[in-house]
Amino acid sequence: MSTQTLKDLSELISAEQVVTKTEDLYDASADRYKKYAKAKHVLDVPAPLAIVYPYSTEEVQTLLAYCNEHNINVIPRSGKTATEGGLENWKDQTIVVDGSKMNDIIKVDPYNMQVTVQSGVKLQDLEDEVRKSGFTTGHSPQSKPVAQMGGLVSTRSIGQFSTLYGAIEDMVIGLECVFPDGHVSRIKNVPRRSGGPDIRHIAIGNEGALCYITEVTVKLFKFYPENNTFHGYLLDDMDTGIKILREVMVNGFRPSVARVYSPEDARQHFSHFYKEKYVLIFMVEGPLGIVKATNEAIEQAAADFQSHVTEKVDSSFIKTWFDNLNWDQSRIEKEVQDMKENNTHDGFTTEISADWENVIKIYDSVMERIKNEFDRAADLTMLGGHSSHSYLNGTNMYFVYNYTINCAPEEEMLTYHHPIHEIIIEETLKYGGSMCHHHGIGKYRSEWTKQEHGSAYYMLDKLKQTFDPNGTMNHGTIFPQENEIKKYIRG
Repeated sequence: MSTQTLKDLSELISAEQVVTKTEDLYDASADRYKKYAKAKHVLDVPAPLAIVYPYSTEEVQTLLAYCNEHNINVIPRSGKTATEGGLENWKDQTIVVDGSKMNDIIKVDPYNMQVTVQSGVKLQDLEDEVRKSGFTTGHSPQSKPVAQMGGLVSTRSIGQFSTLYGAIEDMVIGLECVFPDGHVSRIKNVPRRSGGPDIRHIAIGNEGALCYITEVTVKLFKFYPENNTFHGYLLDDMDTGIKILREVMVNGFRPSVARVYSPEDARQHFSHFYKEKYVLIFMVEGPLGIVKATNEAIEQAAADFQSHVTEKVDSSFIKTWFDNLNWDQSRIEKEVQDMKENNTHDGFTTEISADWENVIKIYDSVMERIKNEFDRAADLTMLGGHSSHSYLNGTNMYFVYNYTINCAPEEEMLTYHHPIHEIIIEETLKYGGSMCHHHGIGKYRSEWTKQEHGSAYYMLDKLKQTFDPNGTMNHGTIFPQENEIKKYIRG
């Protein structure tokens, strides 16, 4: 069947668009979630049959319809920056459909404040283009130099300026997507509608488990770099930082960046000034009047909790940190090489969200449980967290943990990451939070999907049954597959 499939794919599009090199297929077997095992060449998942690079919506339509007819699993890929196993392969008969060749910026429309692009356009390229005319997309995840628009939309991505501009779902106006039977749906670009449920959200965040996003239209915002200001404070505790964030948000102000770091996490970013304290930072941008008012609100909020604010930080330190925050492909490669050579894992994260009342309870409970219950706690070289995306009714918490690997490479995830990950998710769900704030469910949080949604899982499950009845779209992502969870996650 594999030989016939490859022959068919080459005839459906062209042989040049079908890649079957062993090293490329190995790389496509898993995303950044298993980067240590991948680097050590001990991945325990099957390689896909091929990576296919379509150039158009019509070619995606042809590919998906063929795979749907022949029961071939499709893993949609665009950017390769997934972190939760969404790109990991769990089936022998699989092809990866990579949208990176669909990379046209179709229309920049400054009058209507929107831009339309194909799914393979890199966010950095798009941002560079619209900046020429004085605009910004407002979207700036750390993966900005390499992330592509289709992947960002399909995972409900968020950027560092989300407190002001919103997350990707707030930016998407319309889109085009292809379903496994080959049906193409276009959702038109309008500012709002009241025509039934918001069907954009069938595609936004579907992680390739329902459809393949081929085109998106997102908002544009005016860009005011000349008005950027930065604030930094040292605090006694996480609770104070959360309360200051809340004060700013509930009073109606929207700094572009609003974060509070634990001392352990702060050491990685602010070692020259953190003084073993919690670090609170803000960045403000926009029209001058709004910036001025927001600066005053931040300073007032800090003053309201001055008994727990130990020091104000030089704003230039915050600006320098932010200017060097994003990572590109070379930084990814260096991270993997360091991990491979030193048998360490730096920068593993699990991000959750909760309301103001419960987020600090989750943080405290998680830190206590990991320190007291995780049987490899002695191997942890860092355990901390930060809040980096706030809303009127709550915020997120990014748990960060580094460790020295004292086990076989193929056992690293089960030995270290998964037990920590599980504690974080258990405590989050116990306090009514969401187990995934912006990295998506992928395959490595799918065993908790039903708990995440509760009785509403009925709605999610019906979408899968309706749009992908043959189960050919990204098998195992979002929707739990018990056999594979036992095999590839639980060991």
